[in-house]
Amino acid sequence: MATPPDFTAGAVLTAAQMNAVGLWRVKTQTIGTAVSTVVVSDAFSADYENYIITVSGGIHSTGAGSLTMKLGASATNYYYGATIVTYSTGAVTGTGGNNTSEWVVGMGNASALNAHVTIMGPQLAKRTTFHSFDSNGTSQARNWVGYHNVSTAYTEFTLGVSAGTMTGGTITVYGYN
Repeated sequence: MATPPDFTAGAVLTAAQMNAVGLWRVKTQTIGTAVSTVVVSDAFSADYENYIITVSGGIHSTGAGSLTMKLGASATNYYYGATIVTYSTGAVTGTGGNNTSEWVVGMGNASALNAHVTIMGPQLAKRTTFHSFDSNGTSQARNWVGYHNVSTAYTEFTLGVSAGTMTGGTITVYGYN
């Protein structure tokens, strides 16, 4: 097992040490006040093939709603499925979307917005796939997976809410190869 790098202030880092770091923060963006969407530009580039996007903090105006994602200006050809587990009973249900206008990637409620999204190849001119998971806070865990069936390279995405608005919180984009 590789030992994690141990950097100290003022140290000169070698290329090998820098290349050993696997996940790089590309961008951090704060969500505004009472907005239904946030465009995150310059999120994807040829520097990384895959990305992790986290959404945390903030609140949802109506107390509960799904977080959605679109790539660039594309508003069609999104496909996804989800497994939903209810905490109290362990019951498993599912849902999906077939040729929709966006993916569902997370959840917002009165105490927080939350999503952890992995996107594979959004900057390549080929089909883009994703996997995400979230918790609605008190009753369910949700696991999402799907693809965008368009062969286009993207540099940005739009995070939105299914209803109501969102206020505050942070969107962080990390790249890795």
